[in-house]
Amino acid sequence: MIETNTEKIVTIFGGSRFDENSPEYSQAKELGSRLAEAGFTICTGGYLGVMEAASLGAREKGGRVFGIVMNQFKSEPNRYLTDKVATDHFYDRLQNLITRSVGFVALRGGMGTVTEISLVWNKLQTGVLDRRPLVLLGNCWKNVVESWQQNLVVSDADVSLLDFAENAEAASRIIIEKSKGVQV
Repeated sequence: MIETNTEKIVTIFGGSRFDENSPEYSQAKELGSRLAEAGFTICTGGYLGVMEAASLGAREKGGRVFGIVMNQFKSEPNRYLTDKVATDHFYDRLQNLITRSVGFVALRGGMGTVTEISLVWNKLQTGVLDRRPLVLLGNCWKNVVESWQQNLVVSDADVSLLDFAENAEAASRIIIEKSKGVQV
């Protein structure tokens, strides 16, 4: 078990398929760096792409990085983790990614990222989680959320639980400002 009593943990979600040349990788690396400099511990799913980039950025600034990995996955976790928590089931993994965090940032990804955002967002909507920032980083998210509003039952009040950021600097500023006083 990871000791987190005094740590401020931010979970970063995003796609595993991005390489060092992608804008998502660059943004995630900068985000990890900025948040580590601000004293946050980074938590990710522990593998490649956005998860690796955020971990690398944090480690370059001397930050701590948790990776919540799955025993069922055949891939190796990224080499920048300082701590690893292995889980057997997807829901356990999601719970570990969510329950300790004072805030969340999601970059572009696939259905895993959508699942992660959806679960956090639903927990915020229903009050299972006290209010904390859920930042959607990148220009794709406004269109995705607008589509959800047009095609699903997503209200303006639901959308008000989200923050949108165009870059890592803006996302880190939102996390720093809105996570003050969040208790986990």
